Amino acid sequence: MKTPLLRLASLLLLAPLGAFAATATIKVDIDHAIAPVDPRIYGVFMEPIGFNRPEMKFNTLYGPLYDPKSPLADEHGFRKDMLDAARELQLTQMRWPGGNFVAGYDWRDGIGPKEQRPKRMELAWGVVESNQVGTDEWVQLNKLIGSENVVCINMGTGTLDDARYWVEYCNAPTGTYWADKRAEYGHPEPYGIKYWCLGNEVDGAPWIVGHKNADDYVKFAVEAAKVMRLSSPATKLEFIANGPSYYQDNLDWVEWTATVVKGLYGIADYLSMHRYWDPSDDYYVFVGQRGLDLEERIEIVAGQIKAVHTIKQKRPMYVSVDEWAPPFRGGHLSTLALAQYFNAFVRHADVVKMANYTLLTSLLSRDPKTDATYKSPLFYTFKLFSTRCRGTALATAVNCDTFRTSDHYDKIPYLDVSSVYDEKAQQVIINVVNRHKDEPIATDIRSLTGAFTGTATVSSVTSADVSNQPYTYEARDAYPPKVEHVAAQGPTLHWVFPAHSFTQIVVAVNR
Repeated sequence: MKTPLLRLASLLLLAPLGAFAATATIKVDIDHAIAPVDPRIYGVFMEPIGFNRPEMKFNTLYGPLYDPKSPLADEHGFRKDMLDAARELQLTQMRWPGGNFVAGYDWRDGIGPKEQRPKRMELAWGVVESNQVGTDEWVQLNKLIGSENVVCINMGTGTLDDARYWVEYCNAPTGTYWADKRAEYGHPEPYGIKYWCLGNEVDGAPWIVGHKNADDYVKFAVEAAKVMRLSSPATKLEFIANGPSYYQDNLDWVEWTATVVKGLYGIADYLSMHRYWDPSDDYYVFVGQRGLDLEERIEIVAGQIKAVHTIKQKRPMYVSVDEWAPPFRGGHLSTLALAQYFNAFVRHADVVKMANYTLLTSLLSRDPKTDATYKSPLFYTFKLFSTRCRGTALATAVNCDTFRTSDHYDKIPYLDVSSVYDEKAQQVIINVVNRHKDEPIATDIRSLTGAFTGTATVSSVTSADVSNQPYTYEARDAYPPKVEHVAAQGPTLHWVFPAHSFTQIVVAVNR
């Protein structure tokens, strides 16, 4: 019986000429570190987005995640299948309650006895909000998952008092009005919530309630941060400022970012970015151009932060990509997009310190006919990153063919690569998206520091589909990654990356 390595060698020798015409080299150097990968990039975002149309009646929170009447509900009303999935992903933090929802949200509507909570017209999505999930329930949810709370305040209809009293309710010891209310409702100990977002998409004209220009936003955010810190005597707060949420061709978003960074540098600890993967019927625009566009946005924002830092020399400001996702209800190409998001976060580990996938309930898929949940390749790919890529990001050299989609995007590499070194396990984790629609790419992976040793574990996510057809419950058994084990010996490991695929290789390095 041939070993996997011999099978691969035979495959390469017996393949028709041109079958593996595309070749590449990946160079990994443990001594060339970028920065530690912050575990907080493995976070999620959750918002009660409601749809009440004839063709669609659905809520992203009520039903998929919180459903006390479901046989799958725990004693708190949360679905056990969702909780188990979140724990399996080892999520580190969850941003709540919005999103656009928060711009018209009064947190006081969501505390106290549930039967006494008011129903409100929700301004962002045009549905009735029951307020059955409020502050105490969100905190309980994070406790059940094992993740930290990231709370976004209302900077649309909200006031400074709304912000400071919310912090008081969450973080102050008993002895003040709102802290005593928390105790009255069954939670005498402060929650000690550390991370607070200073609004959501306040730059978002015309959709956001309470839109502000950059100068007005900064004025309000400075004062909000001040009163919030004064309301949290025992817990040091860290703030996420409202960075760019959309990107006009006129570059107004660059001016917004510059104003916010200058005005909140030394006050806010992070600048948010929102970046959703735009759909496209052009395969190479979708898998290639969109990835480079994401990278450019990160680098522009990081450059603006760095420029201000050289002048102000205060504590650093980092980037929080606190809303991101491939197209909803997507299929295999959306999975390749998800992998490229994480590759970009890892490659920019020196600046991207937090990230939140939209939404938690999108990671575990649901069968609309039976309400049964299942794990799609989106879930499995997220898990490969979140459970394994927690070491030090490495600068990785890639030599491969390129393609073009426009004059601006004229040299897009077919291989999108990141690598992480796990010092404790003495392993390198190499993440590769082969963007080529049709060709596998035979690749030499070279270690510039020490030799590969032992048995490499190779996990591959592949599909015959390149049209991004949605995943289905009926095909769920085909979705787990294909796992192979390959002998690794010496400075070079050979692998053939299938066309339009994501592959993760975990291999030990003997330094």
